[in-house]
Amino acid sequence: MSSGIDAGLARDAIGLGQVAGQGLNTRHGTILSLEDLCVSFDGFKALTDLTLYIGVGELRCIIGPNGAGKTTLMDVITGKTRPDSGSAWFGETLDLTRMSEVQIAQAGIGRKFQKPTVFEALSVFENLELAQKTDKSVWASLRARLSGEQRDRIDEVLDTIRLGQERQRPAGLLSHGQKQFLEIGILLVQNPQLLLLDEPVAGMTDAETEFTAELFTSLARRHSLMVVEHDMGFVGRIADQVTVLHQGQVLAEGSLEQVQNDERVIEVYLGR
Repeated sequence: MSSGIDAGLARDAIGLGQVAGQGLNTRHGTILSLEDLCVSFDGFKALTDLTLYIGVGELRCIIGPNGAGKTTLMDVITGKTRPDSGSAWFGETLDLTRMSEVQIAQAGIGRKFQKPTVFEALSVFENLELAQKTDKSVWASLRARLSGEQRDRIDEVLDTIRLGQERQRPAGLLSHGQKQFLEIGILLVQNPQLLLLDEPVAGMTDAETEFTAELFTSLARRHSLMVVEHDMGFVGRIADQVTVLHQGQVLAEGSLEQVQNDERVIEVYLGR
């Protein structure tokens, strides 16, 4: 069977049966391809002919003023919002516009919202345990025994997010920053290929922001990351490339230095 026919079959499958990005076809080195996306709400154009490509293992920062379309962009990628027109491909063969939110998550796209959402009555370990289980019934999941491999993966993530000492602590007793790290851990135990992170350092201390920069830099290459952020110092620490959105369109793209020196970006976002 030729590769062209394989691709066609995979497009028809629209991600069904994909688990955590296993077998994701990224042979051209691009994990996310968005082309000519348009989204409107009651006549308001939230996205207009937006085109964006993210490479495998890339750490991309998305910046722009409020109302620029950043949240709508993530909503389209995760299946929460359907575009009026345009295309959105995960890897070479998965058409995100034809997949449900659940299918997209199972295919390997994880999203962290700005406000951390964890099970506060459960321990840090139990939050990670629950995220890893396929049966999403809370009590059924917690009653099921973890395999050694699953337990090792949770231990590895606890070390990564520096919450190993807090493993038995109720999540509700964590600091704001620790809850943010736990939610990142909840995504990581599901082994996503692409992480979408919305203002991850909002409300964090300087030390927590510094650790988040280290964490994201270490996660890149093993995962692809799209980070929406307003903190330019943080963006400068982590970004491979920066995309500036304005009025639902890509205004500029390049290194942080390049976009900071772009007259259009200075005018609409950064100021003088």
